[in-house]
Amino acid sequence: MWYISTRGMAPRVDFEGALFSGYAPDGGLFMPEELPQLGRESLRKWSKLSYPDLVKELCTLFIGPKLIARDDLHDLIDQAFSRFRHQEVVHLSRLKNGLNVLELWHGVTYAFKDLSLCCTGQFLQYFLEKKEKHVTVVVGTSGDTGSAAIESVQGAKNVDIIVLLPKGHCSKIQELQMTTVLKENVHVFGVEGNSDELDEPIKAVFADVGFVKEHNLMSLNSINWSRVLVQMAHHFFAYFRCAPSMDMDPLPSVEVVVPTGAAGNLAAGLIAQKMGLPIRLVAAVNHNDIIHRTIQQGDFSLSKAVKPTLASAMDIQVPYNMERIFWLLSGSDSQETRALMEQFERTQSLSLPEKLHSKLSEAMTSESVSDEAITQTMARCCEENQYLLCPHSAVAVSYHYQQTDRQQQPSSTPRCCLAPASAAKFPEAVLAAQLTLDTPTEILALQRKETRCTPMRRGDDWTLMLRGTIEDLSRQWRHRALNSSE
Repeated sequence: MWYISTRGMAPRVDFEGALFSGYAPDGGLFMPEELPQLGRESLRKWSKLSYPDLVKELCTLFIGPKLIARDDLHDLIDQAFSRFRHQEVVHLSRLKNGLNVLELWHGVTYAFKDLSLCCTGQFLQYFLEKKEKHVTVVVGTSGDTGSAAIESVQGAKNVDIIVLLPKGHCSKIQELQMTTVLKENVHVFGVEGNSDELDEPIKAVFADVGFVKEHNLMSLNSINWSRVLVQMAHHFFAYFRCAPSMDMDPLPSVEVVVPTGAAGNLAAGLIAQKMGLPIRLVAAVNHNDIIHRTIQQGDFSLSKAVKPTLASAMDIQVPYNMERIFWLLSGSDSQETRALMEQFERTQSLSLPEKLHSKLSEAMTSESVSDEAITQTMARCCEENQYLLCPHSAVAVSYHYQQTDRQQQPSSTPRCCLAPASAAKFPEAVLAAQLTLDTPTEILALQRKETRCTPMRRGDDWTLMLRGTIEDLSRQWRHRALNSSE
């Protein structure tokens, strides 16, 4: 399986090459050169698989046994999921009035990012150990990616990780999950800015191809193909758990509601759909509605500013995975994708060509949800089901309630709402919904731990600070490698 850039100007790479890259050298994102097609019989076979086994099947298709032997791959994935709190890893809660909530948050940091990052961390260390190589991972986070990325590589001898978090823009618990990890290979910066602003120095560093190569830099944000690959499993699992029967011909459709910020989960869903999974996608966003405007009107343009909301991990203005979606829907037309993305980067505004917009609205629909609707949804779900949603999950469930309240009779198409995080991570939102929270002991314990975080203040040159840190880590690694070989 080969991977090519959405912008078509970079050499193709294998899975290992895509894994160790952030952006492709031409500024695009890596995508499979071709997508395997799954017929009805394959899907029926897969429908009986557990979540980890689904991940194994998908990874086998997209990695290939030459790079990671099948037995090794299975061991890595079993190891990745060994610390999940739920025996199924991912669990479907069936609630009243056709509400299905797929809990993706049973990993160590109580967020769905654990699912893809724990696998990606295993793949990373597998290749690094074989080559006795070192990498520096650079991650910008709006809340959950940072802690899950740290968790996936903390203590690893061949990996240093630098995380930039938006100080005051994520929940206190999210921040503590990052700043309380004192392992030597973990370096956390608190940036006086929002998650879009902290992406700027990261993009600037990755744009220097020579620097990236010299210091073995990579990203674990959802620009990384490995993340999107593992996230495809959510959509297959959601479908198999919610489809009324696998004996129908054609197979029945299931609607999957995806609460989204950077559109990684959405891109994973579209790829699954293109491979033959009969799902209808709904992109559910908060007040930061660029994805909603793009789907509804073809308007891929920045607003004046990011508006802080209760669903803080989705407070994103630049959903970079939309580039993968545009590329897929344009029929893998890298020339068109490159022109569109370069215009967007130049003007921060883009009106989609009519043909592409029409393809996008055929592939998915969308909804934008206010903070008021989030708290109302959390309260209603708790009252009807004694079930507590996190604010991001409430964005998806709000769409479900809108649809069921509008319809006189239940829809014939089952619907599954993805739940990306546990309510325990967002006590501020639970309080805003006037609900009470039973906080897990591991989360309570964070308050008593020592923290470590380097400030990046307004007025500082963030790019210079980031480059300096990377250079220091490379020097230390070379020094250690030299000492150990003597």
